[in-house]
Amino acid sequence: MSRRKGASAPEIEAATVSGDDRQADHAALFRLMTWLSPAFPVGAFSYSSGIEWAVETGDIADADTLRQWLAAMLADGAGFCDGVLLSHAWRAASARDDRLLADVAELAAALAPSRERHLETTAQGRAFADITEAAWPCESLARLRQSWDGPIAYPAAVGVVSAGHSIRLDWTLQAFLHAQVSNWISAGVRLVPLGQTHSQRVLAALEPTVAATAERALTATLDDLGSATFRADLASMRHEAQYTRLFRS
Repeated sequence: MSRRKGASAPEIEAATVSGDDRQADHAALFRLMTWLSPAFPVGAFSYSSGIEWAVETGDIADADTLRQWLAAMLADGAGFCDGVLLSHAWRAASARDDRLLADVAELAAALAPSRERHLETTAQGRAFADITEAAWPCESLARLRQSWDGPIAYPAAVGVVSAGHSIRLDWTLQAFLHAQVSNWISAGVRLVPLGQTHSQRVLAALEPTVAATAERALTATLDDLGSATFRADLASMRHEAQYTRLFRS
């Protein structure tokens, strides 16, 4: 292809991408932004992942302590574990390995450390699967339902549906973890409370942690699963008996 006079490098690069590839990328981005938007009706706003208890006890008292708490949850707790489970669900669905898919789905549902965290991941997983099946049906989700009749954890559902629509795993991981941390920040903003500017500063500060966690989850094995955020796990357990609550977890 000859370079036209005055064309910029991004224009040249875009011109070399086929129309079909661009259309596929646009469809993938549209679906990821839709499925992982706060407006997508999975009820994510109802859950705080134990943050409500952490605020009540003073573990989270301002933007900086919220950032520290969430950085740990991302890198060493639920964020990393959910990313690994999503990755393996995506790969099992892509390979059409129904037995492995059922094993990953069962493991994802079993690993929740408390009753409320189990409710959080399975309620959102069920809602995500039901809504995407109605609006964006795909074979991989049907195969999951045939191979596994138990509760579907949220990261497993997202991984299976993304694989079913041929959406890149690395994009899916980044979008999923961004949505997860955004929901946690939203809970913190309402509970501490914090202003909207503070919330965006926390999100900006966590950008490298989201990227690093997604990169680790992309190559991790199921043997790498594990959490070191014991205080966050205790928070989700203590939340069950909290006297007044705004959130379900």
